[in-house]
Amino acid sequence: MGHSAQSSASEPAPQAQLKIGFVLARSFTLSAFALFVDTLRLASDQLDRSGRVLADWQVLGSTRLLITSSCGVQVAPTSDFIDPCQFDYIAVVGGLLTVEQPVDHETVRFLKRAASKGVPLLGLCTGSFILAEAGLMKEHETCVSWLHYHQFRERFPDHAVRPDRLFNLERKRGSCAGGSSAADLAAALVRRHISRDAERNALEVLQIEKARSQFDIQTRQPLCEYFNDSRVMSALITMEQHLEGGITIEQLAASVRLSRRQLERLFTEKTRMSPALAFRRLRLDRAKQILQTSKKPIIEVALDVGFVNTSHFTKEFRRTYGQTPAEIRDSAARIREAPRDTARQR
Repeated sequence: MGHSAQSSASEPAPQAQLKIGFVLARSFTLSAFALFVDTLRLASDQLDRSGRVLADWQVLGSTRLLITSSCGVQVAPTSDFIDPCQFDYIAVVGGLLTVEQPVDHETVRFLKRAASKGVPLLGLCTGSFILAEAGLMKEHETCVSWLHYHQFRERFPDHAVRPDRLFNLERKRGSCAGGSSAADLAAALVRRHISRDAERNALEVLQIEKARSQFDIQTRQPLCEYFNDSRVMSALITMEQHLEGGITIEQLAASVRLSRRQLERLFTEKTRMSPALAFRRLRLDRAKQILQTSKKPIIEVALDVGFVNTSHFTKEFRRTYGQTPAEIRDSAARIREAPRDTARQR
C-alpha cells in the first residue's frame, strides 16, 4: 500500500487519452453499451487488469436512479451531468422504440449543450433516434439497422440515413446499427485516440477476429442471393429500402462511391445482370411475397413496389414468373387450404 502511494507520488498517473460519457435511454440495449464500454476497458490497460489508464468513462444521468435495460438488467449512473467538455465524446445508448419518452427533458438539454460546445455525439443502436428527435442529426448522415430504417425515415423524413453500413463516424457525429457494430465503432475511436496496439488488444480479448470499418456492410442478406462484393451487397440493400421508387441508378452508384458506368460493369461481372434489372427483380420478388401472404389489392401491391399501373405490373410479373399476380395469389391460397382439407378428411 505504502509502495503504491510512493510510486504514484513520484510518477503521476498518465492522463486518459479517451474519455467517454454515456447516456442510457430507458429500456436501452445492454449489448450495445456492454460491447462499447468493454472495448474501452480492454484497450485502456494491459493484462486484463481493467485499469483506466488510457481511457476513462462515466455513466451520466439527471438522477442516480437505476436505469433498466430492455433485458431487465439495471445500471446505475456514476456521475451527474457535468461539463460535457470534460469528455471527448458523449454516447447515447438507445433501446426499444416503443418507449414513449426514452430520456427526460434535462437529458435533452444536456445533449444540446454538449453539441453547442462542439463535443462530438454518438448514437449507439437507436440512440440516433434520440439525437435526431433533439434536432442534433439534421446536418449529418445517420447509420441505422436495416430493421429500423423505415421507422427512421417516417419520423425524420428530412434526415440523411443509410441502413447498409455498420457505423458512420464523422468529426462531430457518429452512429451505429447496434449489436456487435458498437464494438467496431469503439475500436475505431480507440485506434484514432490511443493506438492500433490498444485496438488489437481489446479485440483479441473479446475474441473478435478483426475490426470492421464504417465501409463494411451490415450482416443481412437481401431478398436476392448473396454476392461476394460489398459494393454490390450495399447497393442491393439500398434498393430494398427504395422498392417503391425514389432513387435512381446514378444515386445508387454514388452511395457506393462509383459512377453509373462503374456500377453497371460491376453488376454485370458479379451478378450477370444490370443494376436496373436487379432492381426490377427485387421489386417483383417483394410483390410476390406480398401477394402470397396478404389480401392487399393488386393495384396497391403494384404501387408498393414502384409500378404506376396494374397492366405494366402484370406484364412484368408474368414475364418473370410465368403467371399473373392473381394466379400466384390463388396458388398460394390453395396451398394454405390443403392441410385444412386433409384434416377434415381425417
